[in-house]
Amino acid sequence: MSVALAGSPAINSTQYEPLRVMVVDDSVVIRGLISRWIEAEPDMVVAASLRTGLDAVNQVERIKPDIAVLDIEMPELDGIAALPQLLAKKRDLIVIMASTLTRRNAEISFKALSLGAADYIPKPETTRESAGADVFRHDLLQKIRHLGGKVRRKATAPGPAAPAVARAAPVVQTVASQAALVKRSFGPTAPRVLLIGSSTGGPQALMSLVAEIGPVIDRFPVLITQHMPPTFTTILAEHLMRAARRPAHEGVDGELIKPGRIYLAPGGRHMRVVRQGGQPAIALDDGPAVNFCKPAVDPLFTSAIDVWQGAIMAVVLTGMGSDGMRGGKDVVAAGGSVIAQDEASSVVWGMPGAAANAGICAAVLPLNQIGPKLVRLFSGDRS
Repeated sequence: MSVALAGSPAINSTQYEPLRVMVVDDSVVIRGLISRWIEAEPDMVVAASLRTGLDAVNQVERIKPDIAVLDIEMPELDGIAALPQLLAKKRDLIVIMASTLTRRNAEISFKALSLGAADYIPKPETTRESAGADVFRHDLLQKIRHLGGKVRRKATAPGPAAPAVARAAPVVQTVASQAALVKRSFGPTAPRVLLIGSSTGGPQALMSLVAEIGPVIDRFPVLITQHMPPTFTTILAEHLMRAARRPAHEGVDGELIKPGRIYLAPGGRHMRVVRQGGQPAIALDDGPAVNFCKPAVDPLFTSAIDVWQGAIMAVVLTGMGSDGMRGGKDVVAAGGSVIAQDEASSVVWGMPGAAANAGICAAVLPLNQIGPKLVRLFSGDRS
């Protein structure tokens, strides 16, 4: 995910135990840097700072971390080999894989997601560049905080009182009952394009979804923005092609949009839709981040209105933040429809939660129900 810096989430007055983070990296510089960042936050502490995956596997039961930041390349036992052993010893451990931006490490990160890692984060080539280090710091702390949200909710169950050192936790966006959410009718116009936005947890959700919507892809174009850096989006497009068994690739500036294909926003560039010679086409731009993200979902959603007006079906999947909500409002105002993934099946209910709470969704569904619903809607069902 490519982001600009943003302030830390608001802190409420409810007291929780701080998130316990285990940092595993063979670089003493990286371990020290991440540890200092974590200790400076009011709602997390460093439970351990370890050099190898073997150290982590041997000590995880004693340390009892909530979250592990796990490097991929380490001596003795690398991250991909340590991951299943860590999860076997602590089933509820949240693991964030960390790696430099190489094709090999991107492939390994995707494999780690299939093995149970919650997320990944690209490390800068060098921490001497302040901009790269600042973005890495922001992304890492946000991922720890948001992925730890479910840990915090579990900590509110009756049990021993929190120790005096407990620190304040940020507000976690949720609702008391999804049944109470205001839902609107699906738009009156049959959709002619499917737009999808996703972030944290998105790669797994996307691969599951595209495998179920073959009849939609065959007849209509599918455009996706996933918060993800360069190289990673190249690999994701290849995975989506295998999962869907249909053509999928990163969008190319100026190419015409055709049914039967999946277009993925390339990392580091916004993907919009324009008219070119009367035909819908991809337009990529290197403008500033939107919602602290690049690529961002809102530019895709909003730009599509000029091409398809109200014949748009937009889906907001799991992810941090609120990207997709404003664009979703524009889609609905134009006569289109929005579906959001529900909280229980989302890794982080930030983006879909923002859309749902804004009252713009015609449906809020578990991931495994979104695909069948889309097939029915694109076949003419309007309910």
